[in-house]
Amino acid sequence: MAQFMDVHSGFVGVRAEQLKEAHEADLAIEAEEGVHFERAWLDPESGKVFCLSTGPSKEAVMRVHERAGHPVSEVYELTVEV
Repeated sequence: MAQFMDVHSGFVGVRAEQLKEAHEADLAIEAEEGVHFERAWLDPESGKVFCLSTGPSKEAVMRVHERAGHPVSEVYELTVEV
């Protein structure tokens, strides 16, 4: 299974509780696409959210986020780890 990091923009001022709700929306439907969202991080000052996931493809990750109500265009496959 491939590992991915995606980056959302436009979340300035979002609180931890709101991030948790968005993450839970992903978790509720992730299995339908064969994806698992491991973790999410938030930088409320820059409005960036970062999500770490595993799944069959970048497109599957994007579909889950789209269906959960927070589409993403930046998804990177993590192919090198140290």
